[in-house]
Amino acid sequence: MKLIHRIGYYLGGFSIGLILLAFFLGGKKASCAYGPNARTIKNISLKKHEYSDSVKSIMRTYELDSLDISEFIESGQVNFSKSDTKSEDCKTYLIENEYNEKQIELTVKNCDSVASLESLIIK
Repeated sequence: MKLIHRIGYYLGGFSIGLILLAFFLGGKKASCAYGPNARTIKNISLKKHEYSDSVKSIMRTYELDSLDISEFIESGQVNFSKSDTKSEDCKTYLIENEYNEKQIELTVKNCDSVASLESLIIK
């Protein structure tokens, strides 16, 4: 069998396989959260959020709601050098983001069943 025929059969089978994968996996909400930042953000996003009094007052001052905070968390970057990742029970993470061209720092205490938002700083 000629090389060109082998390449043709290979590409034909490969394309059929891609079509089958797209068909079977197309409707699933699969995500690739392999990096440390993505895993941490996903873990915090899936939990129930509790807000401290200081965070609630800042949210009222800047007219933010829980959807805005969820968006800050999901699109933010975790600063691991300023986070407490060594704690046994609840780890504390500093999430940085931007809002209206201002820097935001959100401190989240990530426990087993709940994520407590401890502080929100808008610079």
